[in-house]
Formats: sequence, C-alpha cells, structure tokens
Amino acid sequence: MNLRRILFGAVVAVIAAASGMLAYHWLNGNAPSRSDNDGVSKVAHGGQPAYRESAVAQLWAAPVTTAGGKPESLTVFKGRPIVVNFWASWCGPCVEEMPALSQLQRDYANKGIQFVGLGVDSEKNVQTFLQKVKVAYPVYVTGFGGADLARAFGNTAGGLPFTVVIDAKGDIRSTKLGQIDPKILKQTLDAL
Repeated sequence: MNLRRILFGAVVAVIAAASGMLAYHWLNGNAPSRSDNDGVSKVAHGGQPAYRESAVAQLWAAPVTTAGGKPESLTVFKGRPIVVNFWASWCGPCVEEMPALSQLQRDYANKGIQFVGLGVDSEKNVQTFLQKVKVAYPVYVTGFGGADLARAFGNTAGGLPFTVVIDAKGDIRSTKLGQIDPKILKQTLDAL
C-alpha cells in the first residue's frame, strides 16, 4: 500500500513538473533565448544581452499603422534617441501619463529625442481616443501584437503602460512598467 502511494506521488510530481515547464515555455515561447546551455547570458554589441538587441530589431521591423489605417515603418526613427510608450485607450494609467509624455516630447524635441506611442489596441479605439485627446508625438497602432513586442523588451507581465528608452546607437537605456515618473525619465533623457 505504501509503495502505491509513493509511486502515485512520484507520478503526480513528474506531471506537475512537466506542466510547469510547459507553462513556462508557453508563456515565454515568443521570447528569444536569454542564455546558453551553461546559463551565461549572451551579450551583443554595446554590452547588452542579445535578446535586448533583438527586441530593438523587432521594433524596427514591427508592422504598425497610423490611427487612420495607413501602414508605416518605425525605421524612420532609427539612428536617433527614441522613447517608445506601449499603451491602450482602455488603460487608465496610460491615459493619465499622456500629458506628461506630451510635455516631455515638447521639452526634448530640440535635442532630437522622439517619443512614439504604440497602441496595443484596435485601430478604431485609437482613432476615437486621438480625436478626443491631443498628443504631441506620433501614435501608431500595433494591435495585440504590440504585447509580444513589449515582451521582447522584458515586459513579461504584459502590463501597460510600458515605456522603453533607446539611444541613437540602438541600445536600450531603460524600461519602465507602469506610469512614468517624469523626473526619473528626464534624468535618463539628459544622459543620452
């Protein structure tokens, strides 16, 4: 009888472990590998982990549209400092931080820093939102594919808003899940 319980417990433990591994791989399935088999992080140019370099490449290649539905490319911003803000019209904290982001865009435009909004939302919702709220930077629609792009930058929680600062060389300088603190973001931008 005890042998049966031990075997049953072992089988349950193996199934639980396998389920956990499958869930981990399913949740992180689109994320590039962050380490070799020996657990050492891969590093690309500029001392950044290779997965972060890959995230920037994914950003430049991401299919985006204007709120009016016109296909665009983010490569026009390549080679200059850029602040990418992932947001959605239904996200209260996203909407609350937009005036601060707009003011920062105005403050840093003469330094060549470009802010960009990526709506993880429907084209219709973004269009309706932008008719009501004026934003001082370009806003594009990524649809729900934007969540995968944000995950590539390390947003494993999938939360919004999520902001990424990329310098002119294409190196990620900071990421922030949740509302930005304008003072902290200014420090990062001043260091570019």
